[in-house]
Amino acid sequence: MSSDFVFIPKAEVIAREAGARLREFYATGVTTEYKGAADLVTIADRTVEKLVLERLSAAFPEHGIYGEEGTRERLDGEFRWYVDPLDGTTNFAHSVPHFCISLGLEQRPAGLAENEDGALVAGVIYDPMRDEMYVTERGKGAWLNGKQIHASETGKLEESLIATGFPSQKRHKSPNIHFYHEFTLRSHGVRRLGSAALDLAYVAAGRYEAFWEFNLNPWDTAAGILLVEEAGGSVTDFSGQKVKLDSKEVLATNGKIQAELVALFEDMFAGRDFGTIVNPKDYVRGMS
Repeated sequence: MSSDFVFIPKAEVIAREAGARLREFYATGVTTEYKGAADLVTIADRTVEKLVLERLSAAFPEHGIYGEEGTRERLDGEFRWYVDPLDGTTNFAHSVPHFCISLGLEQRPAGLAENEDGALVAGVIYDPMRDEMYVTERGKGAWLNGKQIHASETGKLEESLIATGFPSQKRHKSPNIHFYHEFTLRSHGVRRLGSAALDLAYVAAGRYEAFWEFNLNPWDTAAGILLVEEAGGSVTDFSGQKVKLDSKEVLATNGKIQAELVALFEDMFAGRDFGTIVNPKDYVRGMS
């Protein structure tokens, strides 16, 4: 692993401590509550965010912290950490061992407007159940457990394994089921595992060729965007334009199938070439 990392050595230690705490909660079970109609939060989310806040503040006292569970500290500084203490809360609450801690660092030069993005300069995504530590700093590659990783070389959508996610709230209003259907018809398969940060890490590691999702937040994507880019992939919106941290569209690919996916999104948004979703009643009749 790169020996000249600036931020990663301390951030990795913090992520490992947070992961150990999550494993303890996972083993004993936690009580869940709802932030909205279907958006879960647990004591694990809040406890681990507090732990990460304390550790980051000690390690990087001048850095700001923007956390999923409400932490907003020192946001007028040059550096800002986006913290998701538990990405995959629904999995965690149902004892599905697929979740992670995500820490992404943005550098914001003086005078930058609040609605403008700075440069992503470091990222950590830690899967405590598999003990997989993904780390990156700008210009220094992407790494998994000390070994450099690279995006997949697969060049065709039909040979690609891809991933997506669905919103926890207002699922019936999400158009993604139609996109899911179209990608399923055209790819080697679509996975929906419930952690956007790990989906991005898997694109960086070459496990997936692509990942798309609507309405993600900066704490979901900050670390993963840089990880994918440093692994040789690309992250844009659905039209192929530069992605923003608060973007309503995220498309991460290995770079090899980027143009094919952008063209497919263009067709779908224009209403062209949609396959027909099977009516369950017709399916039952056809089987009888």
